[in-house]
Amino acid sequence: MEYVEVLLPSVCVGALFYFVMKALLNVDRSERKALAEAEREADLAAEREASSQAPEKESN
Repeated sequence: MEYVEVLLPSVCVGALFYFVMKALLNVDRSERKALAEAEREADLAAEREASSQAPEKESN
C-alpha cells in the first residue's frame, strides 16, 4: 500500500498532463482545419471576383 500512496500522485499528474496535451492538440488540429477551409473559401471568392471583373474576349 505504501507504493500506491507514493506513486498515485505522479500517475494522476501524468494522466492529467496526457489529457490536457491531447485536448490541446485536438484544438490545434481543428483550428488549422478551419483556417485552411476559410482560406480556401477566400481564394475561391477572390477567383470568382477576378473572373467576373475580367473583360471577356470576343472571338471572330
